[in-house]
Amino acid sequence: MTILLVDDEKLQLTRLEKVVKKVFPTATLKSYTNPSAAFEENKNLNIDIAFLDIEMPVINGLQLAKKLKSRNPLINIIFVTAYGDYAVDAYGIHASGYVLKPVSEEKLRIELDGLRYPVLPKTSKKIYVKCFGNFEVFCDGQPLKFKRTKTKELFAYLIDRGGAVINVNELNAVLWEEDHKSYLRVLIADLKDTFNKAGAPDVIIKRFNECCVDVTKVDCDAYEYQHNNPAAIRMYRGEYMTQFPWAMFKE
Repeated sequence: MTILLVDDEKLQLTRLEKVVKKVFPTATLKSYTNPSAAFEENKNLNIDIAFLDIEMPVINGLQLAKKLKSRNPLINIIFVTAYGDYAVDAYGIHASGYVLKPVSEEKLRIELDGLRYPVLPKTSKKIYVKCFGNFEVFCDGQPLKFKRTKTKELFAYLIDRGGAVINVNELNAVLWEEDHKSYLRVLIADLKDTFNKAGAPDVIIKRFNECCVDVTKVDCDAYEYQHNNPAAIRMYRGEYMTQFPWAMFKE
């Protein structure tokens, strides 16, 4: 786990480091008093959690949070501040938490229990699929981008079906109320192309008028839950692929 800490006051930053180390003794901490340097030196790094002071010169914590989220929408932002006046602004940019100084271990653990985006577990597979909460796909720890939103939904349904071979009629019925089979074939080709470009060409198995996902080629929180993995069970909070109306998790 990699954690970013930013506070322009050195003493406050040192205090925050001590508390975070107690909560995450094995995490990699990257600490900065300069918010601009914090962004530039880590903009291409997969940061799991960022603890940001709000009132800082040149770039304040809210501005830095927006810049970090523009690079990684799933980063957990936790604001650490002496002022309570920014709470509405903080949650307006989908922050994961808001802690008033002085920071204590107890305060920090309360916020961490409610992280908006669960920290991804270490995985040996190139592709990791997160079904709990919003459906998201990661390649080598980075969000995988899909050219079409329907392509992503198509993959979500294949994941939901757990490797079962699905024909175009079933897929069409799930994705649309009307007949769009011609466009569906375009989506299937787009899905294959997406994983080919990601360096994972064997994730999608395509046959005539049907396709499926090779579940041995991906790691997935829902699959781990079904295998009674304690970490996956802790991650599930009653939300499953929340952006898709057809999705319903079978515990």
